Amino acid sequence: MALYDLEAFLSENSYPGRGIVMGKSADGKNAMLAYFIMGRSENSRNRVFERFGGGMRTKAYDESKLSDPSLIIYNPYLSLGTCDIITNGDQTNTVYDFLRDGKTFEDALMTREFEPDAPNFTPRISGVAEYDFSQKTFSYQLSILKSRNGDPSACNRYFYRYRPVSGIGHFIHTYKCDGSPIPSFYGEPEEVAMPNTAEELAELVWSNLNEDNKVSLFIRSVPLDGSEPTEIILNKNK
Repeated sequence: MALYDLEAFLSENSYPGRGIVMGKSADGKNAMLAYFIMGRSENSRNRVFERFGGGMRTKAYDESKLSDPSLIIYNPYLSLGTCDIITNGDQTNTVYDFLRDGKTFEDALMTREFEPDAPNFTPRISGVAEYDFSQKTFSYQLSILKSRNGDPSACNRYFYRYRPVSGIGHFIHTYKCDGSPIPSFYGEPEEVAMPNTAEELAELVWSNLNEDNKVSLFIRSVPLDGSEPTEIILNKNK
């Protein structure tokens, strides 16, 4: 049984910011990934998720209202062979490049820090899932790069590796809650219960994100038998 309830985490927190959930479906048949973004400013809310051949990107919903693309326009998801990479910033491309060159997830993120958005210094959260379809297995890792209690002179880097368990996922998000400045996530990724299908996970996450602040959601469910994945994108801006 999971330690925590994802529905409660989301419904009771008006601003977890950007979040990643990774784990294994309750029936043990699928790897499950979720990534969502939220926003408080017009610039942050003026976004949608859009799939492209090698991954998924953010783009401005209304280009005329885009004021600063530097931290809000990026590829949250990229696919590399039997590996899925998902992050909350342009470190997705850093991880992709390092893995492509035979280096590691940790190697890539040791070259990056939290975002330069004082006074929040938003953490960079990242996840990688690696599949072995011949064995019907996978593994996943999560990471967070964050300032030391709001001190930008020090970047603390945390890495977590998991052996998948049916019905269990791990949830990491950029902010602990709303605030000014916004407090960074702290502690280990939260162990949460996972449903069976992409549709169930999408409903669970989307319906419990704060209605005013939610922006977009990406779900990817990967059958461990190697059959076709299921993906769902939900955008508040339609």
